[in-house]
Amino acid sequence: MSRVISYILILTGAIIAIYAQAGEQQNQYVLIGGIMVLMLGIYRVSRNIPSKKDQETNQQDENIQNKTKS
Repeated sequence: MSRVISYILILTGAIIAIYAQAGEQQNQYVLIGGIMVLMLGIYRVSRNIPSKKDQETNQQDENIQNKTKS
């Protein structure tokens, strides 16, 4: 459910930012708001992605544990 909300935020922020850019007279506050919503969505998605370094460390720890059990 949280992931769906994040994707909705990204999509909404992108649409708002594009809308603010499309008009002849750009509304900077709407553009800034759209970018903020977009960035919030991206942050929420990236927060749940583990870093590559953590994955490598966990895999090395598992390999060491498997070797000591054998």
